[in-house]
Amino acid sequence: MGEKVMKCGVKREDGFLYYIDKKGDVSKAKMARGGKKGGKPQRVMKAGIKKEAGYLYYLDKNGDISRAKMAKPKKGKKGKTKMKKKKVAKKVVKKVVKKKVAKKKKK
Repeated sequence: MGEKVMKCGVKREDGFLYYIDKKGDVSKAKMARGGKKGGKPQRVMKAGIKKEAGYLYYLDKNGDISRAKMAKPKKGKKGKTKMKKKKVAKKVVKKVVKKKVAKKKKK
């Protein structure tokens, strides 16, 4: 699914989240559990990976840095239907407001 970028061999500890930070290094942070807040991130290994746009970088099960191509968001019917719903909703609200104003004038 993904391709290896660099062999690191990082040994994982339970209760920590491992990720590739902005600088391209392997970092870990304590995971939040049961209402307790997580910890501050710590650098585990300095790798200096230069990230390319359109790829997701992660630490695989062997402790190596890998990357996978990101799926592009689909544009289509969903985007258009949301826009139509918003316009229709505004028109309905305007009609309801006009009816309420008309009823108040009659009284």
